[in-house]
Amino acid sequence: MDIADEITKALSEYSEEVAENLEAIKKEVAEETVELLKSTSPSGRRGKYAKGWRMKKDGTGYYVYNATDYRLTHLLERGHAKVNGGRTKAQPHIAQAEREAIEKIGVRIQT
Repeated sequence: MDIADEITKALSEYSEEVAENLEAIKKEVAEETVELLKSTSPSGRRGKYAKGWRMKKDGTGYYVYNATDYRLTHLLERGHAKVNGGRTKAQPHIAQAEREAIEKIGVRIQT
């Protein structure tokens, strides 16, 4: 083997290792985001909305979603008009979890 083959092999092994580490970081941050959303989401009477947070792998990334009450996410996050007039108070919880996830993944990738 010549030096070019050795360098190619070493770079290939390194890129595989980096890809594996990146995948583990993404999964870990997604799991932590789900737990954060479960703990910070409005619970309501039965707690169904807060318990409904899940994560799913999609291609090269993960996404976090509410499996049980997905129709309520934007209403609770931003507030909404009531039938008899007025508005409900916004209960921001998704934006905060998103900011924390972005920060966590950035820090963990750099280390």
